[in-house]
Amino acid sequence: MAKIDSGDTAWLLVATALVLMMNIPGLALFYGGMVRKKNVLATGIQAFAVAALVTVLWFAFGYSLAYTDGGVWNNLVGGFARSFGAGLHGSVHELAKTVPENVFMMYQATFAIITPAIIAGAFAERMKFSAMMWFMGLWLLLVYVPVTHWVWGGGFLGQAGVLDFAGGIVVHLNAGIAGLVCALVLGPRRGYGHEYMAPHNLVLTLIGTSLLWVGWFGFNAGSALSSGELAGSAMLNTHISAAVAALVWMAIEWASRGKPSVLGVLSGAVAGLGMITPAAGYIEPWAAMLIGLAAGAVCYWASVILKTRLGYDDSLDVFGVHGVGGIVGSILVGVFATKAINDVGKGSAVGLVDGNGHQILTQLYAVAAVAAFSAVVTWLILKAVDALIGLRVGADEETEGLDTALHGERVQ
Repeated sequence: MAKIDSGDTAWLLVATALVLMMNIPGLALFYGGMVRKKNVLATGIQAFAVAALVTVLWFAFGYSLAYTDGGVWNNLVGGFARSFGAGLHGSVHELAKTVPENVFMMYQATFAIITPAIIAGAFAERMKFSAMMWFMGLWLLLVYVPVTHWVWGGGFLGQAGVLDFAGGIVVHLNAGIAGLVCALVLGPRRGYGHEYMAPHNLVLTLIGTSLLWVGWFGFNAGSALSSGELAGSAMLNTHISAAVAALVWMAIEWASRGKPSVLGVLSGAVAGLGMITPAAGYIEPWAAMLIGLAAGAVCYWASVILKTRLGYDDSLDVFGVHGVGGIVGSILVGVFATKAINDVGKGSAVGLVDGNGHQILTQLYAVAAVAAFSAVVTWLILKAVDALIGLRVGADEETEGLDTALHGERVQ
């Protein structure tokens, strides 16, 4: 067993807290501020409830199925060796040999928490709380866990050489595709396109975005799984991309609409954070600037223009920001990844900038495989939950607002 390093362990403990902060309170405030006042509590509690539900499922089965050897099924899913924390004492995981495995397990739990929580933004203001809980639990075990194993846990995508430093494929693409399917299956909110549905409190969203930005350092720099130079590179790239994307979204909106909206600047920052995630630990800082530029422009187009033209109601732009950002960022890894930053090829060329154009095809393969799997299984889960308990609140409940209709409480 490798020797435990106190510096690496301390950094991963901090990173774990930062990623948990991304969800509660970060995502809860970010989403809560963007919905109408009558739905703010119902939206915020979704992130909180998902944190509790996923923690239990991750400890019971999720971590083990994602990160242990599945024997003859290892290409697709792991085994049960670490179910309910079995065998954790005194152990390390092969991906993080200088930290105790219970720290690694907890760190990965925060990824498992925020990924399904992101999806909730796509169906905000119209799904039953009971249906949401069932959907999130099933989605974690049937979609997130297998995809995590495929990419990071020893499955077929990792074996194929797919690069995903901190979750462009596992988290953002995966959640974004699922969000789009949710929006399509549930249909638009009542009055969508006709009634005024502007965010009720962008101060909450600004605070939430700020927490997400800071927490993202735990997400991306923490994925180095050590406290060395690679973590610093990932942190720097993350910060650069977010800043550039915020400015680009601001500039596009300013030029096209005459004013830079607060929501636009905040959305641009999150787009930059999401798109850099798969590449953060593989690229030079100049490439992070280009990815930030792409994030601000492409995610603006997807969230503002594409959504309007196609007419689907992705309430809080989960697909436009996370889905599209995850797809483009995961492909750009194949372009900009270099052994100068992360020698994953052990001396061989990593991405196109090193002379390995084939990596782009490998990334496209992973994007297509995960997008198709996430879409199909998400659809099946939604249909099953709908048949059993129904997905959507009634018309009167939606009009009244989910705070009072589902929880018997409201913001004064």
